[in-house]
Amino acid sequence: MKSRQNVLTAAVTGLAPAVWGSTYLVTTELLPPDRPLLATTVRALPGGLLLLALGRKLPVGVWWWRALILGVLNIGAFNFLLFFAAYRLPGGIAAMIMSAQPMFVVVLAALFLGERIRAIHALAWAMGVAGVVLLVFRGTASLDTLGVLAAVGGALCMALGITLTKRWGRPEDVGVLTFTGWQLTAGGLVLLPFWLALEDLPDTLTGSNIIGFAYLITFGAVLSYMVWFRGIGRLPAVAVSFLALGSPVVATLLGCLVKDETLSVLQIFGMAVIFAAIVLGQLRAPRPKPGETSPAPPGTTVSQVPGQPAPEQERSG
Repeated sequence: MKSRQNVLTAAVTGLAPAVWGSTYLVTTELLPPDRPLLATTVRALPGGLLLLALGRKLPVGVWWWRALILGVLNIGAFNFLLFFAAYRLPGGIAAMIMSAQPMFVVVLAALFLGERIRAIHALAWAMGVAGVVLLVFRGTASLDTLGVLAAVGGALCMALGITLTKRWGRPEDVGVLTFTGWQLTAGGLVLLPFWLALEDLPDTLTGSNIIGFAYLITFGAVLSYMVWFRGIGRLPAVAVSFLALGSPVVATLLGCLVKDETLSVLQIFGMAVIFAAIVLGQLRAPRPKPGETSPAPPGTTVSQVPGQPAPEQERSG
């Protein structure tokens, strides 16, 4: 029963990166051109303010700076670096670099959460990278140094965001709706001055623009991040990180459906390898033998052993 529940939780959590895989298509087909900061700011800030209004609860104490850090890592800096890399690197290269993210989480989870580095996760990561390469790589191309650094920075932001979200959990009396609102608002406010300084408003907004922005706010931010943070609270950090590999798969499939692109045999094989990597990434460590205890990460109670949800997450999730 527990195993079936974990599979269902992983499947639901995987919907978030699946939705994020549609972001590139929505941005290129529905939004005003050449305004990535506008897209990312509008994606985060309105939805965050809406969730704050619905939750009617602001951070208290240490959660002011924790919410700011998580908002920057999970949303503000991550999205900024991702779009920056996409504009400076050839198609697919950014996705290949971003596929290093699960291995970053494996290392960070060992440092901050006390999770063991397992050979199965190294194998899953290698398979995930190979699958992404088969899926998106299109020949050789010169690499832009700033673009590569931005892609690596984006992967590190996402990895550290997942790890710290898992380590800190969320306050006992705060549900996932409010918790998501804190982070979206913080991330949007961090992006706001960059957008105002580097971009201007489009002269007009078309019906397609409005539909695109509405999609990014609702599905691309509010609903997807609520599902994502719920999953982080219930699954091991490493397992969640591998789910993000589904994003380039969805982006490729949507390109085939909407733009009449075709899939090669290598791409189909790459998708199968990515799916296998995601499944391997969900495998849990063996249960401790009778009399043994799992090590708890520094600064946590026994109820916060890695892989087990904290009591407050069970009550408010």
